[in-house]
This record gives sequence, C-alpha cells and structure tokens, in this order.
Amino acid sequence: MSMVLFASVVRVRDGLPLSASTDYEHNKGVQETKKYLKVLSKKLGHLPDRSTLKDVHYNIHFISSLGVGYMIICSENYPNVLAFCFLDELQREFITLYDTARINTVVRPYSFIEFDNFIQKTKQRFNNPRSLATKINLADMQTEIKLRPAHQLTMFDVETANGNVRLHFPPSKGIAPNQRLEPVKLPGFISCLLSFLCAALNLIRGFHAMENLFQDDEEELHTVAVFFTGTAACLYQCYLLTCYSGWRDLKSFLMFGLVCLCNLSLHEHRNTLQILFHVAVAAFSTLQTRMRQPQGKAPDYNV
Repeated sequence: MSMVLFASVVRVRDGLPLSASTDYEHNKGVQETKKYLKVLSKKLGHLPDRSTLKDVHYNIHFISSLGVGYMIICSENYPNVLAFCFLDELQREFITLYDTARINTVVRPYSFIEFDNFIQKTKQRFNNPRSLATKINLADMQTEIKLRPAHQLTMFDVETANGNVRLHFPPSKGIAPNQRLEPVKLPGFISCLLSFLCAALNLIRGFHAMENLFQDDEEELHTVAVFFTGTAACLYQCYLLTCYSGWRDLKSFLMFGLVCLCNLSLHEHRNTLQILFHVAVAAFSTLQTRMRQPQGKAPDYNV
C-alpha cells in the first residue's frame, strides 16, 4: 500500500531528534530502514538539501534548511512529489512554531514531541492522495523537482558491518544550501580582477623566461615553472571565490601559501614591492573567499 510510514524532524548540526511520529510500526523492514534514517540524520550537513535513499521496500526522503532536517520513510511506490510536498508542509509549520534560537539551544531529544500532532494530521491527509487538500502546491513542487531533482543516494552508499550502519557519500550532484554561496560583492569583484592581473603578470614573465630556455639556460627552467605555478594558483583563487568547492577555505589557504612560496622563489626577479603586491592580493582573495559564506534558504523557500 502506498503511504507515509514514519516522519521525523532533526537538528542538522548533530542529528538530534526534535520530533517524530509516535505511532509504533513493528514491521521489521521499517525498523531496519530507520537505522539508515538515523545515520543520515547525523550527516545532513554534508548532504544535498533534498535527497532520496531507495531501499528494497521503503524509501527515505528528506529536506533540510535553516539548520533543521525533515525526514520520512514511505513505501517504495509512494510518489516523490507527494513525499516532498509532505516534507514541505512539515517545514513550513515547524519554522512557524519554533524559532531558531530555541532549536539551537535544546539538549534533550524530542524536545518538540508535541509537533507530532501536526505530523499525524498531515500523514492522514497525504496517505489519502485522492483528498483535494493533499494536492495543494503539487504543480509547484513538480516544477521544482524538474528544475532541481532530488539527489539520489543508493544502498551502495550505505553498508552494514557487524551490526553498524555506515554511510559512504557519493559526489554531490544536487545543489545544497551549503553549496549556495552568497552573491559576490564589490570587494570580491576587485579581488578577482587583482588576481587575474597577478596571473597575467606571472604568465607574461613566464613566457619571457622561456626565451632563455631556448638559449640553453637550464637554470631558467625552475623560474618558468614557478611563474606558471603562480599563474595557476592565482586563477584557482578566483575559481574558489566564485564557485562552490568542497574544503573551500582549506584550498584557499593552500593557494595563498603557494603564492607566497612562489614569490619567495622569485626574489631575484622581483623587488620587495612587487612581492608584497602579489602576496597582498593573494591574502585579499583568501579573505574574500572566507567571507563569502554559504547561504541558507529563506523561510519561504518552496521546499
């Protein structure tokens, strides 16, 4: 039978359960699927904001925003659009009832267990798809899913060893909140322009140094390599600032260190002011990358 079997609300940063269905499902398959749900709940911060894990008989669907994750277990043939509409309704009601400060400070599991009353009412409606009430916003959700499909996890990403469930994360194909960066501001544009300028200067000097290679000056080979490495580091700093990448901050600091090393190696080819300029631009770019934080969803975001 096509239906929602279990629903829960968890805190993203640590997987603390905030509320859940209180009806007890003794089906062994559902209990096994809850193990996967529990593991996923502790890793929501590393997963796309809208995802699906397909089991043999049951599916787990979940969304997350503003530090809270909403998860359900439903039968395999339950329509995806209904599942995500269900989660959307949980999200809208939960952020209306509970403020972020309170959510962040609770320490006891199921501190908002009274929210189960709303979960139960919503389950009853969505387990009766013929009800007109469940078809509210279906068209919008269908469009949303077509434009941004849910990230598909598989059972190959989860393994059970010695009774413990382990999760292996595949490369993310979806767009998650932590993959949505804030808009680039004026200092960010200036940083990119300066980094491109430094890359161009390195590239030009690198080509000039190549001319000496043709004159059998083997010592210039090292210089050419350093100039081109500096060029690549500057361009990669621009990429890190403008595009999402895993471990952005760490990579940005590594690129800054690489630029510093390159300029130290070029002390015979540049004066102190030129070296300071390149290092300062790299530091400025690193700072802008660090300041351009991922943005969460607005409360009225339609997922």
